[in-house]
Amino acid sequence: MEEEIKAEFRKSGFALDGDEDEILRKCLTFCINYSLTPSDLVSSWEVYYLNRLLNGSTVQNAEMDGFLLHLQNVVKESIITEEPDLHIYSSKDVDMILNNEDEYVREETIGTPTNKLYSLSSEQFDYEHQPNGSAYSSGKPSNVITPFGQRREKFAVKYSINQLSTEENGKKELVAEDSEDDFLKKVKTRERCSMVVHGTKPEPNCRFMYDRTEDRFRALESRIRRHTSAFVASGVHKDLMDPTVASQQKSIFAVGMICCDGEGHLNDKSILLQSSAECSGGQRVRLDLQRLSQFSIFPGQVVGIEGNNPSGHCLIASKIIDSIPVSVPADVSLRPVKRQALNQGTQLTDPSSSDEELSVIIAAGPFTTTDNLFFEPLTELLAYASRKTPQLLILLGPFVDSEHPEIRRGATDRSFDEIFHVEIMRKLRDYVDYLGDAARVVLVPSIRDANHDFVFPQPGFDIPSSNLNNQITNLTNPGIFEANQVKVGCCTVDILKQLSGEEMSRNPSNGIPSDRMSRLAYHILSQRSFYPLYPPAEDVPLDFSLAPDTLHFSLIPDILVLPSDMKYFVKVVSGGGRNDGEEQVKCICINPGRLAKGECAGTFVELHYNGDPDTASASIIGI
Repeated sequence: MEEEIKAEFRKSGFALDGDEDEILRKCLTFCINYSLTPSDLVSSWEVYYLNRLLNGSTVQNAEMDGFLLHLQNVVKESIITEEPDLHIYSSKDVDMILNNEDEYVREETIGTPTNKLYSLSSEQFDYEHQPNGSAYSSGKPSNVITPFGQRREKFAVKYSINQLSTEENGKKELVAEDSEDDFLKKVKTRERCSMVVHGTKPEPNCRFMYDRTEDRFRALESRIRRHTSAFVASGVHKDLMDPTVASQQKSIFAVGMICCDGEGHLNDKSILLQSSAECSGGQRVRLDLQRLSQFSIFPGQVVGIEGNNPSGHCLIASKIIDSIPVSVPADVSLRPVKRQALNQGTQLTDPSSSDEELSVIIAAGPFTTTDNLFFEPLTELLAYASRKTPQLLILLGPFVDSEHPEIRRGATDRSFDEIFHVEIMRKLRDYVDYLGDAARVVLVPSIRDANHDFVFPQPGFDIPSSNLNNQITNLTNPGIFEANQVKVGCCTVDILKQLSGEEMSRNPSNGIPSDRMSRLAYHILSQRSFYPLYPPAEDVPLDFSLAPDTLHFSLIPDILVLPSDMKYFVKVVSGGGRNDGEEQVKCICINPGRLAKGECAGTFVELHYNGDPDTASASIIGI
């Protein structure tokens, strides 16, 4: 048979290399294992030869391993074609079986494990609230078992502040739900909260990718001048000097933006300070921080510097002020008439609602696991929210995640808009229909949304809300709104992770460790900007021509939501007053984590705000 194989290769114009005996021996093994004739084997080699774009017509021994994989794939595809219901097991299936061996593998009849799995799947998605028989449906076949559906811990409290929780088996769990029926729960639904959206730009269907160098210059210059005006208005620092001018003995005060001398991360030798064009013509000067025992800086940060410049080439800092004084008046960039018009256009008020009290559930995408597009985590979140009846549900993108494996490789037969409207909007409409007029939902898009504009700042979703009684609000990214006079800021770009990668800090000499998550959130508050980093990260499509004022906020919000791939947290952070003994202004900074992490469940946040960040109660809950 080896001679026949050799003859078939020659007939097709292929010659064997020096290791002819080894090649023929392997080819004979392939024929026996896969029931191939010499002619079939050579035909398969021709396909492999063309697919791999091999040079020359010599069959080499080094190609035998790749040829074997090719044969295995051909056989596998032929089996699947003949038996479409056959499941080819992979390493994921093996891991799933091994991890659940104690629960599902029994020495019983062969059909028992399958029956148990089917029973589990049916129970997982038999939710309490199913109006019209379809609400909260996961959209998956009832006989499909997913890793998410097989999780054992549901709605476990990962972390909480100012809130008591029960503990069972050494793990924090939520207090058991009461046994009230659906009718009583709907009667006890909370009052409808008021809603005011601050700013609506950029607007849907806006033109982007047209920013110019002038737009970037104006935006950066505006940030430096805004900070300069704030320092002057505070009365603490009146005489601002040019940091590039030599000052051998006199100590000066200057305001500028931290820059890096070249590519790469900041280090002791690469720190530059760029002042405003009005003060120094936009020139940069090297900044020396050796005298400081503690600091935390990053590219794009606007700071105040006290120090002296003996030679005119290097500013030696003796003090760094990294936050705007709290005592400065509110920003006047948005004129009162314009602000009032925006409020009238977007305010949805209810005079009977309680002021500065708010119950809210916050969750950030992805809202489906990476192994399917069933959106099971979102389904369970809405079922939980239907039981808890919060006044507000804040959902932050991505909703149709462009990084999802099936979306990335185009394996779905539905358009991105169809997935969004069927899997997201239909479930949200069922949710608000069930809870009634008191339910409110805020949607914030992400640059990872495959069905939305890839630009930052980002317009809100263009979704008609006339038939929803204004219960679903589409917010820009970033965006600020007020609910019951509680000011909430949201931004879905992972600025915390990006700042973490660019930050350069020095801890106090006494060795006391600093809370890094609080420090990163403090940078956002102290800079009064949702995205103070410059240059931006490579994957952020920052467009300075598109409503640059959207990135800026004049007053510190009561709640700041910053979803990130970093570890979830809820922290009360001082947004100012850290310098010169000013009174502290506090803000609740929240990273709810991701609702879905790979093939596993993620986390979300349940928050009860009652007028003071220090007394607010919050829980990070694992779904």
